[in-house]
Amino acid sequence: MSTNETSPAKDPDDWATGDEPATAAQLSYLRTLAHDSGREVPENVSKADASRLIDELRAESPRVSGDPGQG
Repeated sequence: MSTNETSPAKDPDDWATGDEPATAAQLSYLRTLAHDSGREVPENVSKADASRLIDELRAESPRVSGDPGQG
């Protein structure tokens, strides 16, 4: 069994590459969630900050809220 199966996700603050620019996939998903939530994506966001912002925006987005009347 790998450690990923028994350990919670690693905190973005602890990522070795967390200070690198966000990936294209992160930015695309961020833009979608930000649009749904009426927010803007900051420029030059890092991988770690993008991950945190994705978590925050997922909580606000009707696309992932589970509300069948939305999205």
